[in-house]
Amino acid sequence: MTKATPEQFTLRSQSMGALPLLNFFLTRMGLAERLQTHLPRDDARLRLAPAAVIGVVVRSIVVARRPVYALAEWAAPCDQALLGLAPGDEAALNDDRVGRTLDRLFDADRASLITGCVLAVVREFGVELAQLHNDSTTVTLSGSYAGADGRPRGGKATPAIRRGHNKDFRPDLAQLLFILTVSADGAVPIAYRVADGNTPDDVTHVPTWDELRALVGDAGFLYVADSKLCSKEAMGHIAGHGGRFVTVVPHGRREDTWFRDWAQTHAPAWQEAHRCPGARLGDPERIWRTFEAPAPSLDGYRVIWVHSSGKAARDAASRAARIEAGLAAIDAVATRLAGPKTRLRTRVAAEEAAAAALTAAGATRWVGFTITETREVAFRQELRGRPGSETRYRREREARLHGQRRHPRRGRGLRRRDRWLLSAHHQRHRHDPRRGAGRLPLSAQPRTSPPHAQGPPGGRARLPADAAAHRSAPALPLPRDARRGAHRT
Repeated sequence: MTKATPEQFTLRSQSMGALPLLNFFLTRMGLAERLQTHLPRDDARLRLAPAAVIGVVVRSIVVARRPVYALAEWAAPCDQALLGLAPGDEAALNDDRVGRTLDRLFDADRASLITGCVLAVVREFGVELAQLHNDSTTVTLSGSYAGADGRPRGGKATPAIRRGHNKDFRPDLAQLLFILTVSADGAVPIAYRVADGNTPDDVTHVPTWDELRALVGDAGFLYVADSKLCSKEAMGHIAGHGGRFVTVVPHGRREDTWFRDWAQTHAPAWQEAHRCPGARLGDPERIWRTFEAPAPSLDGYRVIWVHSSGKAARDAASRAARIEAGLAAIDAVATRLAGPKTRLRTRVAAEEAAAAALTAAGATRWVGFTITETREVAFRQELRGRPGSETRYRREREARLHGQRRHPRRGRGLRRRDRWLLSAHHQRHRHDPRRGAGRLPLSAQPRTSPPHAQGPPGGRARLPADAAAHRSAPALPLPRDARRGAHRT
């Protein structure tokens, strides 16, 4: 027996990471078989199978998110079997080969490929499709894409890279609109679409819902989307085909304005709908309460208001911070006015400075100001020099401006982000004769609390002492000096 020496051994390290766990799910999805079906190796000159290259790209996106030109560098230290490659194939993962394979994937029947994968996931993992959530965003692109102008490719329409309302706040860059629908059960992606960069969100819901209905097999699922769904065309299309939906009424619609005015003289009967522990240890419970509006929407749909205790607390903290910033801004303007060398010599200039300070602090809604003008008498020498017994003086009257903050005022109406929710057509008021009417008449009981204290003629009514009980936020903690005044602005 010969003794082994260190020179007879070599050390080779390979990285595994999360690849074994990822491959477990990809195998249950049957991704490799579907890629081989839609991307066959029909050219003998191909060194790597297209399905294998796309499999590496998918694993890179999930695990490492490396760019195309760095795939070979990322795959080199990995176990090639975990990537679906043979030993030595990682060197062939250059950006040209990967780019050509992605072109083949673009020209393939991607709709059937994605539909097959989704149905396999739903069937294999038992994903519930009773409730689907939809949203859209923009994919911002840099550079020139002269060929991405929407021209057909292989007999199929292609999206156009255009400038539009950029959600990344980059209006100088072109974009695409990415539309994604996920299940409420685990947020599993169910369907996606890519539209032209200048496509508005409200026109995307009808084709998206039709696609989901074909995928699910019936129209009984609950479709949840943001306020862009709240259009007569989209809601009418879904309701007309037996669908259900939940959306948010955007601020400014007649239903929104009507309810805010109605809530000034009526107390909504909030009913607890859901309760869960706080996000962190020691935080109060999060409570959601609902109130069904006494009148349906103009289109006849059921309208529900939702109150969140967590949002109310965040609104109160934000409101208090803005009021403090507004009071400090008005105090700074008042200090400038009181200075002997102030440049704010006119009333208009002082009012503009105070208004600009409140706008910058975001407190215009709650904090006001008052500019008063006084005249002071002063005596000045007619001539220069040291004053003496024969020095002559002239009497002058100077106008002085004084700034004074007015006490924080309570905003009228409910907060803007307290929205309405619209449910499906089967929840409409069946006996409602006002569908499609131009007005929404009141039909609820008024408050049982004492009436509002009346202000001066033509002024606004004051809120009762317990008005915070039905508002969207608790009583606002004001500074001590802000609670002393008795007038409102």
